[in-house]
Amino acid sequence: MSLTSPADRPPMATRPAAATAGPKRTGPARPARRRQGPLWLMTPGGVLLLVVVVVPFVLALWMSVTDLDQYTLRQWAGAPFLGLGNYVEAVASGPLLHSVWLSVAFSVLTTVLTLPLGLAAAFAAHDRFRGRGLVRSIFLIPYVLPAFVVGTVWRIALGPDGAVNTVLGTVGIDGGNWLIGGRTFWTLVLVDTWAAWPFVYLLCLAGLQSIGREVHEAVAVDGASWWQKTVYIVLPSLRGPLLLAVIIATLHHLNNFTLPFVLFGSPAPDEVNVLPIAIYSASFQTFRFGLAAAMSVASLVLVLIPLLFYLRAVRLDTGLEKGAQA
Repeated sequence: MSLTSPADRPPMATRPAAATAGPKRTGPARPARRRQGPLWLMTPGGVLLLVVVVVPFVLALWMSVTDLDQYTLRQWAGAPFLGLGNYVEAVASGPLLHSVWLSVAFSVLTTVLTLPLGLAAAFAAHDRFRGRGLVRSIFLIPYVLPAFVVGTVWRIALGPDGAVNTVLGTVGIDGGNWLIGGRTFWTLVLVDTWAAWPFVYLLCLAGLQSIGREVHEAVAVDGASWWQKTVYIVLPSLRGPLLLAVIIATLHHLNNFTLPFVLFGSPAPDEVNVLPIAIYSASFQTFRFGLAAAMSVASLVLVLIPLLFYLRAVRLDTGLEKGAQA
């Protein structure tokens, strides 16, 4: 048996380097293909949006530039064209500016009053105690009642011989007239505050329940007082719910028609002639449909201001901020 040196041995069969190292990527990685559902699934929602929003808005724009009233209603397609005449009349000699001022003041005051009430009720109903479920249910009574029922009940209670004046009379206070005269604006603010504060209470209560138990335990271990925990922990956590409550409540109060209409009737006193009531009066009492349409377009512009803040708050603004940060 002959011995051979290592130099004389034949080379061992080796695998290619590419096979051992695996496939080599020469180009950039392909982005994952996003799965997109078929767009035809949006057809029912698009048709509903077209019928409910787009078509009425186009008709309102057309009516606002024509002299459409009870005399030209039959030939509505041939109503005289006025251009911006209805807008000029609404601003110059109509009740538009007065109604806008009343609507804004009414919305801001009611929202400001409902915030501390809803926040205090949320704090009161958050901790565990016997009968908490009953208390939470009682707090929701003004919110679940329809606006027509709320207006009817308060109209009876605030009448000359109603329950409010009767109670005030027992302590020697003359209640006077709540539904006519200069006191009507504050009557509307107080009644709407009573009906609207549970909405703020619901949002604040949901925000309080989102704070974890470990956060409260850590604050208790650190020895923080109730005031310090509320100011530095709880209120910053409620910033989002409070912002949404302010914006949505403002939108609701600006468009509130049922409560002032049921509470004061039509024509309403000049002190509570808010924008929805003014539009109703121009449409169905004086039958100036073109003027009422112009006022409706102006009210839409007014509502769009808090609506833009709302869309930004819930991050529905097409995601431009995320793209800019990236």
